[in-house]
Amino acid sequence: MGEREELLRELAERARFYERLDGLGLPRDAARPRPEAEPLRAPAVPPPPPALSAPAALRTQPLLAAAATEPAPALAGNAEQQLAGIKDWIGDCRRCKLHGGRKTIVYGQGSPTAQLMFVGEGPGADEDEQGLAFVGRAGQLLTDIIEKGLRIPRAEVFIANVIKCRPPQNRNPEPDEILACQPFLQRQIEAIRPRVLIGLGKFAAQWLLKTAEPISRLRGRFGEYQGIPVMPTWHPAYLLRNPPAKREVWEDMKAVLKRLADEP
Repeated sequence: MGEREELLRELAERARFYERLDGLGLPRDAARPRPEAEPLRAPAVPPPPPALSAPAALRTQPLLAAAATEPAPALAGNAEQQLAGIKDWIGDCRRCKLHGGRKTIVYGQGSPTAQLMFVGEGPGADEDEQGLAFVGRAGQLLTDIIEKGLRIPRAEVFIANVIKCRPPQNRNPEPDEILACQPFLQRQIEAIRPRVLIGLGKFAAQWLLKTAEPISRLRGRFGEYQGIPVMPTWHPAYLLRNPPAKREVWEDMKAVLKRLADEP
């Protein structure tokens, strides 16, 4: 077939094609080739974040959202006997990394039948040396709050901490350390069953109230821990740096005294 015949055949096929378009009511522009459109691309999806490893994974959760998995021993007897059993349970504790730098385990001390229990953050250098809670400068101020403010002998209250070993350079306790110590403080509170708990500073207040709210919002407002009223207030160490805040702590202590007077 020559070029002329090939051209005629192509024109005839195109004419028949246009006739079919006319029968369908389509514009002839529909038959014209369109410029090739750029293919659609799915929106970019960011890659999933890498898996978190402890304790980084714990830091993404509210403090104390999970409980330690170690089964607690059965404790019997009166409060004093139960506290002794908890101390034996702690033993020469190596459940978290803090054991490598401590000198002593600061179990806590006071009356097993205390109506008032103070919970702090963790031991400092003086506490680590002596094995007693709140015996440094902050402890002396706490003694004044108890004995001069509340007019209660310090020996009649119980004082403990969220963690029982000193963190290096008195840094903040980390979530895995808090979780490792959590069962011991829980059982101490259950054994003593005080009428009022006082959370000293951010970590104690957050632990007792199971919240991540800052202490500036929690302070001065009663909350509850397992049916026990909780008063969050400033830590004595904060008062040493900010003496004007002592007035706020005194207001908190007056509220505690009123609660003690009101509660049967």
